Formats: sequence, structure tokens, C-alpha cells
Amino acid sequence: MIKILANDGIDPIGKALLEEAGFVVDTETVPQDKLVEALKNYDAITVRSATQLRKETIDQSPSIKLIGRGGVGMDNIDVEYARSKGIAVVNTPAASSLSVAELVFGHLFTGVRFLQDSNRKMPVEGATKFNVLKKAYAKGIELRGKTLGIIGFGRIGRETASVALGLGMNVLAYDLYPFEGNITLNLQGGITVDIPIKTVSLEEVIGNSDFITLHTPFADKPILGAEEFAKMKDGVGVVNCSRGGTIDEEALLTALDSGKLSFAGLDVFDNEPTPLAALLSHSKISLTPHIGAATNEAQERIGVELASLIIAHFKK
Repeated sequence: MIKILANDGIDPIGKALLEEAGFVVDTETVPQDKLVEALKNYDAITVRSATQLRKETIDQSPSIKLIGRGGVGMDNIDVEYARSKGIAVVNTPAASSLSVAELVFGHLFTGVRFLQDSNRKMPVEGATKFNVLKKAYAKGIELRGKTLGIIGFGRIGRETASVALGLGMNVLAYDLYPFEGNITLNLQGGITVDIPIKTVSLEEVIGNSDFITLHTPFADKPILGAEEFAKMKDGVGVVNCSRGGTIDEEALLTALDSGKLSFAGLDVFDNEPTPLAALLSHSKISLTPHIGAATNEAQERIGVELASLIIAHFKK
């Protein structure tokens, strides 16, 4: 009987699918320092971003035949090393795309209407300085007609483009692998609209966008730093719902303080789970604690897709 440790949890529907297929699924989280000992009792493990599966852990877990990542990025797994040891490594790249894209726009709407600061000050000063605050937040802008630059045009980047186009925004996209094709808008009543789009250079995205959002894997060095911020138009807003480390956080703070950037929206950070204090307290930064895929709908899709991949592997 195949035993699976869902160490970072799994949606109940996914768990039920696995159990119906004859698998035993344990969902109690095992701390990282006790993981090697626990894995002696399992044939597979599923994780999200919290559990680390590095070379040392893989070497000490000879019974593991499959690693499943619920979500997109696999920065917490030594994927190629695991595969070289004959371990299957699977993930669910499509399941959370819409949830992440919608969070991007949560940060964008927050930034252009100063909600991150208003929500801090209204409870404290709303009854005594209402008109002062009203004046302070009176210069918001609309997203329609503005240009959204998307760095990284995989599934999440394209879903973000779809939302932007639906709002009437212009889209400039860059990816290491050029794309030319259609973005399909799914409208109410079953109506679909295909909009042609072609990726451009990174320089064009950086220099011509009103807002920039990142959707790239982890990089060895930041994609956006002081040099890139200097090339942007004044007043650009930047959103990162991809990976910590893709933005130089000190350069970001400098650009915000100088007024070069109007705001930032951050869901990911260099030093999770203890982000830089200056980021957490900054009045121009909209903050969320790495919740891009954390919707009920996305978690259900992730659970179902992950369960299907695991069943297919062990039943083949």
C-alpha cells in the first residue's frame, strides 16, 4: 500500500481522490529537522513552499519514489538531483494562475488608490482628520488605458495579461522564450475574444510601462534593481507575486523614497518568513504574506491535479 506524506497539506478533495485510489495519506506536518526520519515510512511526499527537499534529505530518504509540489515554483526542491536518483518530481503549474493574477490586481488597485496607507490611518485618524486624509488620498488614478508591463510570460503572466486586457489596459510582455499568439478573454455568457499579443524586449517593458509585474522563477540576481528603476518612467508601480529575490529590496526602498516609484505591491520577500522591517512599515507598499495561490478554488484545483499526477505515476 502506497503511503503519502502531504507535509504542507492537501485539499480534502485531492486527499479523497488519493484514498479512493487505495493510497494512505497523512496530513500532519512533520518539522524540517524530523523529516528524514519520518520519510522512512513513506513512498511519496507532497509539499508547497514551506518544506525543503534538498540533496541531503533526498539522499537519506531512499524509500521516496515521488515528490509532488502543490503549486508552480520548485525552488525548495533539488529537482534535477531528485530525478537523477530516479525520483519522479511533479508540480501543478496551471492550477493557481488565476488566483495569483487576481492578487496582482488587488495590489494594483490598492496602490493607485492609496489603500495600503488609508487602511492604516483611517482607524487611527479617521474621526479627527477625515478631511486631511480625504485630501491626502485624492489623487488616485485609473488602470484603464494604462500600460502593464509583464516580466515572465508563462501561465501566470498570460493570465495576468488576460485580466489586464479585460480591464482595458495595454500590455507589454517579456519572456526568455518569445511568445506570439492570442490571449483569450472568457466573458460572461460563454463569449470569448482572442487578442493577439507578441512579447517585446525587457528594455521596452521597463522603459514604457506604467506598472510592472513580475512572474519569473527564482533568479541568481535581482531582475529589477537600481539600474532598472532608473530606466523606468517616473511614478511607475511595481508588483511582485512571483519569488523573493527577483527585486533588489534596498533599491526598491530608495526608488520609493525618492518618488521614482509611486508604490509597490509585495507578496514575496527575500527573507521569508521574516521580511525586512523597512518594507513592512513603508507607507507606499501594499503587503501580503505569500498568499498568491491561497484561494479555495486554487487549492481545490491544486489538490485534484496533484492527486491525479500521483495516481497516474503509481498506477502506470
